[in-house]
Amino acid sequence: MFLNGTIAEQSWFDDDVTPQIFKNELHSGSGDITVWVNSPGGDCVAAAQIYNMLINYKGNVTVKIDGIAASAASVIAMAGTKVLMSPVSMMMVHNPATIAFGDSGEMQKAISMLDEVKESIINAYEIKTGMSRAKLSNLMDAESWMNANKAMELGFADGILSRPSETENMEQPQVSMMYSKVEVTNSLRDKLVEKCRIQQEKHTIQQELIVPEIKGRTVDSLMERLDIIKQHI
Repeated sequence: MFLNGTIAEQSWFDDDVTPQIFKNELHSGSGDITVWVNSPGGDCVAAAQIYNMLINYKGNVTVKIDGIAASAASVIAMAGTKVLMSPVSMMMVHNPATIAFGDSGEMQKAISMLDEVKESIINAYEIKTGMSRAKLSNLMDAESWMNANKAMELGFADGILSRPSETENMEQPQVSMMYSKVEVTNSLRDKLVEKCRIQQEKHTIQQELIVPEIKGRTVDSLMERLDIIKQHI
């Protein structure tokens, strides 16, 4: 099976993955299955339905991420009996988002709804990784991007895809990487603040060099300059 594209409740242009489309394909056969995932995510409710289909499937479910499993797609990936990632694939987790309209009461309802949705997403991550809910929440707050090794290190993945001809004993590269949008933003801000501070210090030094020259002039020399200026007015 292939889960490619955006996850949605309904498909308007036949290019989205919907629970109904996935269900039809899932039950078209029997036995163990492999689900290839390359999706930027989408509707979290639709993703929850697909996650539950895979969790309740009677056979083994191997999830293979060959491109990206981001947002809601990362939740679906957690339903795999085994999760394998390509060495060039990525996984991303972040907080749920929505669009709300109305007064302050409606905004509060939207905030409460997002909080509950986040808790439900953490449930899936916690079952798979065994990590604490607090740490998972922090990863979501930071919008964390993980390569295959980092995902394995944190428990989101169980292994890395390799060529069938490669031996099982072949050592895999252990370079793990995780990109945090929040950390990058904070780092850039700190660099800008430091640059502004340096520029301010340079300006202060320049002023200190100029002022002594003015202070060193005698009153008579300053009066002479003023007299010259008056003559040309």
